[in-house]
Amino acid sequence: MLWSKSPSVAPGACYATELPRPPPRSQPSKWPITVAALAVGLSGWAAFMTFATNQEKLSSSVFRSIVRALRADHQLQEVLGEAIRPQPEWYLNGDAHVKGKINQLQGNIDVSFRVRGSKGSGTLYFTSIRKEKGAPFTVLRFRVICDDGTIVNISDAPSVE
Repeated sequence: MLWSKSPSVAPGACYATELPRPPPRSQPSKWPITVAALAVGLSGWAAFMTFATNQEKLSSSVFRSIVRALRADHQLQEVLGEAIRPQPEWYLNGDAHVKGKINQLQGNIDVSFRVRGSKGSGTLYFTSIRKEKGAPFTVLRFRVICDDGTIVNISDAPSVE
């Protein structure tokens, strides 16, 4: 019998056997890298948004009018000295940091920023509202509080259009 199985050979003995696999290596967790990348990305986005919105405030006509009124005020020049300007910040590449909101469409302007002169420095506070569309802005607060505690109310209110 040609086709009969011989009892001396075990079934499947002529075929290659499967080699034992090594145990799987433990892979390092990818969560710390993912969380770190997410934190860096969100921090970068927040820094960019802070810089971009600050640049928008610095380039507004409201900011320029406020600075023009500061430089023209004689009482402030007596306290802070000549060359009154916004105080630069190192983290904004030498630009001033303007806190608050400038929203002319809704009729709200509320900003504060540091100013510096040749004799001293202080913080400017400016608040103005528009009661209804088409009406002129009403200046509620326009003052500089100097670092020595002196409060200077700015008399020449800028015209906000």
